Amino acid sequence: MNLSPTWLIANWKMHGTHARVRHFAYAVNDALAMAPAALKAVFCPPFSYLETARAALPPNARLAIGGQNCAKDAQGAFTGGISAPMLADCGARYVILGHSERRLFMHETDDQVSAKVQAAYAAGLTPIICIGETEAEYQAGKTAAVLENQLKPLLDANRRIAGATDGRPALIAYEPVWAIGSGKTPTSAEIEAAHTHIKSILGSAQPVLYGGSVKPANIREILSIASVDGALIGGASLEVESMCAMIAAVTT
Repeated sequence: MNLSPTWLIANWKMHGTHARVRHFAYAVNDALAMAPAALKAVFCPPFSYLETARAALPPNARLAIGGQNCAKDAQGAFTGGISAPMLADCGARYVILGHSERRLFMHETDDQVSAKVQAAYAAGLTPIICIGETEAEYQAGKTAAVLENQLKPLLDANRRIAGATDGRPALIAYEPVWAIGSGKTPTSAEIEAAHTHIKSILGSAQPVLYGGSVKPANIREILSIASVDGALIGGASLEVESMCAMIAAVTT
């Protein structure tokens, strides 16, 4: 299993309460105490609970905090918007950008995601950039072409995708749209091929995570794939017991 390093990102989407977030942050950070230093974990609750998560963690916490999205602008007359500096001010160090649900339901484009990446870097955040193909594109054998198209605006941006100026890398999350919340996962060979293709574009040192119906039953197999550097976890991260089981699977 690749532990240099391995990333576990808990994306809670639109779930949670103050009590649940507080309990999760404390318990998962406690579970990480005995884990190898190479295991990096990030908790991404809804924006309204970032402060709750931060308050539940000690100053030397192993569990980092992340946001689920940010605006491309640092401030302005954008009702309901949440900027990258606001996330940072609430204690976030990471932010998920370009998640398939936002691309599908909110019609985010690759260029918009690229602009948000720049905003994240400017605010000192590490972006977790999601890319992936739909089921129709998968069935048509277009996975590689889709990934290239989604990465191009990011490669054309002013900052290198492989790292911000202070040396913090971006994280790429390959999440096949057809696998999100469906219980389906690609074969190990398909995951390996997609991750290898991404690394061929961005460089072998680029961390690439897998996302899409990751759970305790399959996380060990997924993370045993040489090109997989971690997992972006949705529904299976909502319960402390499930998240701790995945931490145990990675570290034992």
